[in-house]
Amino acid sequence: MARPPALQRVLGKVAATCREHELFLPGDLVLVGVSGGPDSVCLLHGLHALRRLLRIRLAVVHVDHGLRPDSGADAVYVRRLGARLKVPVLVHRVTERPSRGESVEAWARAQRYRAFEEARRELDARRVALAHTLDDQAETVLLALLSGKGLEAVAGMRPVAGPYVRPLLEVTREEVEACCRALRLRPREDPSNRDPRFLRNALRLRGIPALERALRRPVREPIAQTAALLREDADELARRALEAFEDVVEEAPAGVDLDAVRLAGLPKAIAGRVVRLALLRCGAAWTREDVEAVLDLARGRPGRRRDLSHGLRAERGKEYVSILSRASPEGRG
Repeated sequence: MARPPALQRVLGKVAATCREHELFLPGDLVLVGVSGGPDSVCLLHGLHALRRLLRIRLAVVHVDHGLRPDSGADAVYVRRLGARLKVPVLVHRVTERPSRGESVEAWARAQRYRAFEEARRELDARRVALAHTLDDQAETVLLALLSGKGLEAVAGMRPVAGPYVRPLLEVTREEVEACCRALRLRPREDPSNRDPRFLRNALRLRGIPALERALRRPVREPIAQTAALLREDADELARRALEAFEDVVEEAPAGVDLDAVRLAGLPKAIAGRVVRLALLRCGAAWTREDVEAVLDLARGRPGRRRDLSHGLRAERGKEYVSILSRASPEGRG
């Protein structure tokens, strides 16, 4: 039977993304994260249709966050979908609840990834396929811009990030919905996706449509294309920073030592990334203020020190800037 054109368009883009980014290897067991919404249902059907071409096996993971009274119906829908396609379905029910004041979106995302990791280890799967679309990519890039984040964030989501892959990253949400209609599917709808109190929803439902009306042109695809170009730049800067890190940073008993002259002589885009890596090596998530403090010490005179976040401090010796625990003894000279 001939496939509907809407499905063919999605399959062509998914197959091209899989080839270009080498998402799968022959024989891979791929876990597909399926919420029951249009994007993930389309992803499952697309990978199922391509499974012989890609030479992969599939299993489904559904996470029931328990945030809505009818969330159990989503799990029932996904189980039926898996049975129809003869794909095994694992349902993970979350029993915890977000803490008071905690972002529900961030909490739910953490719960999903925890469930994905547990399922991946249980089934010995190499890949987890996520249903992020081109529209999601455009929203992610704009959110990063509005948050004042750097190049890596503005470069958006990657097709491959460790075990996680995004086969729909070149597929628009409009194409997803057309594919579901062509297959006569009736995906579940999460009412929270229409709540403009969530920043991403406000951007998707109001911000981007208003921008397109004002400019009289689509913006999602150009934004996603820009992100792809920025990822190339981010990758090159990361490669150079790693090379410089090996030349500048030395392990120390209580932290790390950075050669002050060499660090100060690097282009700032590379030097800042070297400091970020050094802070990560000390087990701390970097902040912009921490990075600027270490760079300032490298450019200045010996004898100064600065308190950093996460219980760290930085000291400028004669030759090195040492990053240490605040309870550690003095650093190197």
